[in-house]
Amino acid sequence: MTHTILGPGGVGGLIGAVLARLGNPVAVIVRSEVEALQPRQLTLESGFGSFSTPVAVASKLGYPTDVLWIAVKSTQLDDAVKSIPSGTRIGAIVPLLNGIDHVKVLRERFGHDVVVPATIAVEAERTAPGKIVHRSPFVRLNLGDSGRDRLESSVQQLTRFGFECKYVDNEKTLMWSKLVFLAPFALSTAAANLPIGEILSNPLRYAILAAAVREACSVATASGATVDPEATLTTINSLPPTMRSSMQNDLNHKRTPELDAIAGPILRGAETYGIKAAAIADLAAAIQEKKPVRA
Repeated sequence: MTHTILGPGGVGGLIGAVLARLGNPVAVIVRSEVEALQPRQLTLESGFGSFSTPVAVASKLGYPTDVLWIAVKSTQLDDAVKSIPSGTRIGAIVPLLNGIDHVKVLRERFGHDVVVPATIAVEAERTAPGKIVHRSPFVRLNLGDSGRDRLESSVQQLTRFGFECKYVDNEKTLMWSKLVFLAPFALSTAAANLPIGEILSNPLRYAILAAAVREACSVATASGATVDPEATLTTINSLPPTMRSSMQNDLNHKRTPELDAIAGPILRGAETYGIKAAAIADLAAAIQEKKPVRA
């Protein structure tokens, strides 16, 4: 199968490197102004295996592709999709963005059936163009069941490499299951600028995190998802203590964090359903104060 990666950062670069290593033709789409600087290979450093593998590089998707993986930041999505010309034949679009709202945006642009909702849980960072460091001891990829026929061969390859892959039938449960985990984790670590282990070991910070989990799960449940706050807390408690969030890294590198994509759906849902979300709101406000202002 042919694969195209829109946004070869930590997540997109990891996916692209692994699929290319496993023998699939892979191309990465980058901004035109950096196309000449993008290496024609991806280099991965991972506990699953470290290697370099060749990929094609382009600034637009001017050819058919079986799978388009979208892994840009939510703040970059509107500009990034301009590199996908109207009418391009795409078998499946798999967005791996944080948040929920992007699925509707992409379906309105490309069609409902071609977009397969998905989530990924991993700590991976692009340390230089084409160089990806995968730090977490896991990669958890969940996909909407609607994509099973089109993606199964690729999922089997990723599973053999070491990914934990699962199909989820209920799309609301699929998307909210990540957000109720991600938002408390990302907001807590970013607001304090501490790794998750130091959040978990501090009674006050942990109490705020736990409250944020329960608030997020209440909104998710009201939205029609099936989530479990205690199971979510158990997952967070099992994370490697040194793990940091991408939001935290964005702030430390003076990049605009994905605050609206991660906290926004919870806060807007809380207002819609009359649910108190004080912990999420307070953490988001703390991050807003640190947020770099775009020129």
